[in-house]
Amino acid sequence: MKPFMDEDFLLSTETAQKLYHEYAEVMPIIDYHCHINPQEIYEDRKFENITQVWLGADHYKWRQMRSNGVEERYITGDATDREKFQKWAETLEMAIGNPLYHWSHLELKRYFGYEGCLNGETAEEVWNLCNERLAQDSMTARNLIRQSNVTLLCTTDDPVDSLEWHKKIAEDESFEVQVLPAWRPDKAMYLEKPDYLEYLKKLSEVSGVKIDSFASLVEALQKRIEFFASMGCTVSDHGLAYVMHAPASVDEVEKVFAKRLLGEMPTELEEAQFKTAFLVAMGKEYHKRGWVMQLHYGVKRDNSRRVFGKLGPDAGIDCISNYAPSAQLADFLNALDETDELPKTIVYSLNPIDNAAIGTIIGCFQNASAVGKIQQGSAWWFNDHKPGMQEQMTSLASLGLLGNFIGMLTDSRSFLSYTRHEYFRRIMCELIGGWVENGEYPADYRVLEKIVKGISYNNTVRYFGFEV
Repeated sequence: MKPFMDEDFLLSTETAQKLYHEYAEVMPIIDYHCHINPQEIYEDRKFENITQVWLGADHYKWRQMRSNGVEERYITGDATDREKFQKWAETLEMAIGNPLYHWSHLELKRYFGYEGCLNGETAEEVWNLCNERLAQDSMTARNLIRQSNVTLLCTTDDPVDSLEWHKKIAEDESFEVQVLPAWRPDKAMYLEKPDYLEYLKKLSEVSGVKIDSFASLVEALQKRIEFFASMGCTVSDHGLAYVMHAPASVDEVEKVFAKRLLGEMPTELEEAQFKTAFLVAMGKEYHKRGWVMQLHYGVKRDNSRRVFGKLGPDAGIDCISNYAPSAQLADFLNALDETDELPKTIVYSLNPIDNAAIGTIIGCFQNASAVGKIQQGSAWWFNDHKPGMQEQMTSLASLGLLGNFIGMLTDSRSFLSYTRHEYFRRIMCELIGGWVENGEYPADYRVLEKIVKGISYNNTVRYFGFEV
């Protein structure tokens, strides 16, 4: 019997072990999409206990605790941190086959030196060990990033953000890791939201542009993009139900926006027309600046209105959507490509059924302007587990060039989530190693080293143009 989580965890062949230990394991990390708070990095936050690190904003864990019948007060309520940790430990032991079991134990092993298994009975032991370690200066936010061998990370930031913490980090010569903003203009696009007009007021104030038309909205965003660019931003991100393509004339889009400025809500078609025009305008701006555009879609959010009413968004009540028409994604990319204004683009769908469709669509828009210009993003959110990663990479390999893949990201709010890169790299090496062992690819380690190191790190540096 193979021991639990030994040095060859998830690596079943000699080839996989060689690929991981000699090539993937030694590579640094670029986290080009995460939700870490830059203020905590600047202030070099020190955590009081493991619950603060693990459960404070982790809706992945909240979902599983609810599935284990845990009362909400032990999840997001007024229970003590020790009580919450106990309930999580009791939940984790039931999570056989779940990536949270692997992630949690990788984090315990790598950051806290714990070699055992967390469960209800060992919770006190782990609680004391972790809290003792967290009290050390080596476990502050900055040092956790350093320990993880991170060279650069991109946060997720709204156009109205002052980016004051990014500025302070950049000016602090004592911290060598680059922390760059990433542009996330969802609030400027979601005109159907009740607070949309209030948001436009904020955007108008920070941009200095009076927003009274769609053209002036784009102008305001362009000014903020200029500011973000001055702070080192080269990455955008959009969260969508699906990638819309409902083309409309300039006059039609202006009428939709004027209607919303008067307080009227758009029809479903008008909403789609506005969002299409918005994304096209942003895509052209990204192309002009050499930015990367990320499109995340395929999620139905906030399904339990009862929980949403108490906790708001990101409460662990989202699910995969089964409505993401691939034809509209293709038509949207074409709307930018036909004027040669399609930026480098990464496409993520939360629905694994979309893997093959994405693989065929991205192949339509590749060209010599960039290696792997249009990327399928790594297995995202509900798919960043072993079979999800295997399926995404196998599909990409079958329909495109896996060797040009830009690999993993954390998409996390936790400073301990960098073990997800290790998890991904082990799965990637096991997959590639299996093909070699099965005679489906030659044991040419010169090329295999290039592929593995590329997917782990080098492709990301090249694709985004980061200076690390």
